[in-house]
Amino acid sequence: MKIVPVPVRSDNYAYLLIDEETKEAAAVDPYDVAKVRLKAEEEGVTFTTLLTTHHHPDHSGGNEEFVGDISVDGLKLAENDLSCSKAKQFPDVKVVGGSKSIPALTVTVRDGDTLKIGKSIKIKCMATPCHTQDSICYYVTDSKNPSQKGVFTGDTLFIGGCGRFFEGTAEEMHKSLSYLGTLPDDTVTWIGHEYTTSNFKFGAHVDPENEAIKRGLELSAENKVTTGKTTIADEKEFNVFMRLDSQAVKNATGTSDVVAAMDKLRNMKNNF
Repeated sequence: MKIVPVPVRSDNYAYLLIDEETKEAAAVDPYDVAKVRLKAEEEGVTFTTLLTTHHHPDHSGGNEEFVGDISVDGLKLAENDLSCSKAKQFPDVKVVGGSKSIPALTVTVRDGDTLKIGKSIKIKCMATPCHTQDSICYYVTDSKNPSQKGVFTGDTLFIGGCGRFFEGTAEEMHKSLSYLGTLPDDTVTWIGHEYTTSNFKFGAHVDPENEAIKRGLELSAENKVTTGKTTIADEKEFNVFMRLDSQAVKNATGTSDVVAAMDKLRNMKNNF
C-alpha cells in the first residue's frame, strides 16, 4: 500500500491510495483533478474508486470533473469524438460517499461498510458525523503488509485539532473522535487540511506544559506538509480535543464534563 498526498487549494489535501501490486488506486477528495491526474500518471496507476470524506465543495468539488468529459482548451470532447479514445476522464470509477449531497455519487456507504482496492487494500468506512452529517473517515489496511494502517479523516480529525461543528454538536464530535481513537495506535493519520501549526499553537495555549505539543510545534516548523507524519497514538498525547479528561483541559474550560469541555474548547479555538 502506498499513499501519496496531493496538496490542493491553499491548504487542502487530496490523496492517491495505491495497491502497489496491481497499480489500482483510489482518489480521495480529488478537488484539483488536473493535479491528481498528473500524480496518477507519475505513479502509473489506474483509478477504480473515488472516496469522498464529506460534501463540502473543497472536498467534493472535483467529483463531477473527475468522472466527466475530458476538456481540451476548455472545449468538451464528445464520447464519439474519434480524436480521443476515451472521452471520459476516469469513466468506470465508483464515486463513494456518505450521502446523496455528494456530487456524482454512485455508492452510498454507511458505518462499517467495507471496500477493496486492488488485491490487498481493505477500506473500512467510519461514520463520524458533526462537521457534516455525511462525514465518513476511511480506515485502510493492507493484507500483504499488516503493519501498514492509515485513516483518511477529512475535516473530522486534524493533527492536533478537529473540524468545526457546522452540522453537528459537541457530543457528536466527542463521539466521532473517540471512535477514531479506537483504531490501532500505530494508524497513520491522513488529514483534510494543513492546519497543524495553528492547532499546536492553540494546544500550547490550553496545555502549555505538554511535551508532546512542544514536539508537535517542532514537527510543524520543520515540515510544510505534515500529513502522514503522525499517528492515532500521537493524537491521544497532543490533541487537546482528544484529551478532554486531562487536568489542563479541565482548567482551561472550567468544567469536568467532557461534552461541555468539547463545546468550550471549540469556541475557544474559533476565536483564538
